[in-house]
Amino acid sequence: MKSLDDLKKIRDAAQRKVTMRGKNEGTRILVGMATCGISAGARPVMNKLVEDIAEKDIPNVTVTPVGCIGECAIEPIVEVLEGEKRTTYCRVDVDVAERIINEHIIGGKVVQDNLIGKYRL
Repeated sequence: MKSLDDLKKIRDAAQRKVTMRGKNEGTRILVGMATCGISAGARPVMNKLVEDIAEKDIPNVTVTPVGCIGECAIEPIVEVLEGEKRTTYCRVDVDVAERIINEHIIGGKVVQDNLIGKYRL
């Protein structure tokens, strides 16, 4: 049996996760989660993004799964939307996802190694 405080902590953690995935304010991170993205490894990438944002308590950043982004050969694809600015990363793995959080979201510097322009066919 859990105490009332334990249950409140569980509820608060669940609400943070729901909020993190549902808001459209601030920076939005879109992860291509169609069949092509999932088969290329998008699920662990999305989990890493959500976990890092929660662990580092980064405000105004949401992670949203989306359908096919249209470049199946270079999945997993992650898009970072900051107002009108769109940055598209491809062939993202867990290590690149961590770099996107640390270098782009926290540091404000785009991760040049995985920009879509380097891989587009």
